[in-house]
Amino acid sequence: EIASCLVGSEMCIRDSHYTPVKGIGSTTSPYVRRIRLLLDDSDYEFVNLDIYGQGRDELRRNNPALKIPMLIDDNQEVYDSRVIARYLSEKQGMVPLTWDQENQLTLIDAANDSAVILLLSARSGIDTNEDLMFFNLQRERIMMTFRTLAAMVDDGQFAQWNYPAICLYCLVDWIEFRDLVDFAGIESLLGFRDQHRDQPLVAATDPRKA
Repeated sequence: EIASCLVGSEMCIRDSHYTPVKGIGSTTSPYVRRIRLLLDDSDYEFVNLDIYGQGRDELRRNNPALKIPMLIDDNQEVYDSRVIARYLSEKQGMVPLTWDQENQLTLIDAANDSAVILLLSARSGIDTNEDLMFFNLQRERIMMTFRTLAAMVDDGQFAQWNYPAICLYCLVDWIEFRDLVDFAGIESLLGFRDQHRDQPLVAATDPRKA
């Protein structure tokens, strides 16, 4: 028994027992967006959750770490965006990331994690602009990594639209969307963002449209 499916613009035939890859996350998360862009035209189901509201129970059922995104591929569950990217890379036979690219991801993730902390703290009614060590450390990390990433952009290290570039795009666009950083002196990051924002899937996953 067979069934048809649409992948991109091509019709394919699959076994009727085929279960498409399922991605679970939130349309406003930069970590989720990077995986959606990496999947591109792949045949997959996306489940959008309100992880701080009605979707919280669904998140608890699917990921004990309470993190998004997560991926379900047949019987395999994968919990973290960086691990999901590795899983998809190996499955698709892509060239592994270099150590320099792994370092780029570490910088991107460090800035993103600190920015999420600032956002959630502010939403919890905490004044993140106070001269407190915890928040000072988050701001220092964000600006240190952003200055380094801007220099990498200027050096052409993100010229290719690959997974590190996708992650940088999602970070910069989300930071600007949430108005968490003054980009004075690191305008090249916004320039990098503007180069790619009109790509169809990039535009379609814009968190402002969520």
